Amino acid sequence: MKITICCTDTNQQPWLAGLQAALPQAHVSIWSPSDPQADHAVVWAPPQQFLDEQPALKTLFNIGAGVDALMALRIPASTQVVRLDDAGMSVQMAEYVCHAVLRHFREFDGYAHDAAQGRWSYRKPRRKAQWPVGILGMGILGQRVARSLQAFDFKVQGWSRSAKDIPGVQTYTGAAQLADFLKTSKFLVCLLPLTPHTENILCQANLSQLPVGAYLINVARGAHLVEADLLALLDTGHLSGATLDVFRQEPLPEGHPFWAHPRITVTPHTSARTLRDESIAQIVSKIEALSQGHAIRGVVDLSRGY
Repeated sequence: MKITICCTDTNQQPWLAGLQAALPQAHVSIWSPSDPQADHAVVWAPPQQFLDEQPALKTLFNIGAGVDALMALRIPASTQVVRLDDAGMSVQMAEYVCHAVLRHFREFDGYAHDAAQGRWSYRKPRRKAQWPVGILGMGILGQRVARSLQAFDFKVQGWSRSAKDIPGVQTYTGAAQLADFLKTSKFLVCLLPLTPHTENILCQANLSQLPVGAYLINVARGAHLVEADLLALLDTGHLSGATLDVFRQEPLPEGHPFWAHPRITVTPHTSARTLRDESIAQIVSKIEALSQGHAIRGVVDLSRGY
């Protein structure tokens, strides 16, 4: 069995060492042009040349949660694309979103600003019943975020393309129910995969359906958000603020209006990072299952993009 690694902008040596240790019977190498054919590949944003030179790949393991970077490439019809189910990312995402929700709900950002000015301030406590959290995208990450928010007694509702039945979560499905979902979401958390159907979904037409004073948290992809529309809705006061971890251009360019906006919190795409050891263990487990003829989770439907 031959496994090749092609991960751009990533230190590939630890992946090589980890896979070699976990699969000593396999030949594992870092891809170079004109390499022999491999059975499986571990990738992150591979070039088209890699796929063109590896038409016999059985499986393409993507080391991030989103596979949008692969959708623009020509993937051999016989190659199965597999994403990580979790590999430690869901708990990180839950931590990040809960922190962002609680920071705004409890007005800790306001207290921090007052403290920096030497002011001892007081704000009237808010009622959670008036701040339901709506989650766009109810996959593995969205469901983990929902459970974590429920532990703080927030009302949680979710929207997804296909119907979901999640304990304690009011769910909405498809375009026909999007408006009803938005108008009752005082927090809006975007955890959608990026597809042609979801690109620019965080636009003026949709964001303006949120209640006045709603707060946006985007931890999915920068292309979900129409940046000018967010700035306009903040300026009118329809939205009270936003926490953004992903952007159309990364790193966020110097001088971008998001950097200095008083109601926008920026983080450098760090809400949920790939944990290498957990990812390697999951990839190895799936390779072993496939070798025994078993079905695996995480297979991507390329027609849908997730």
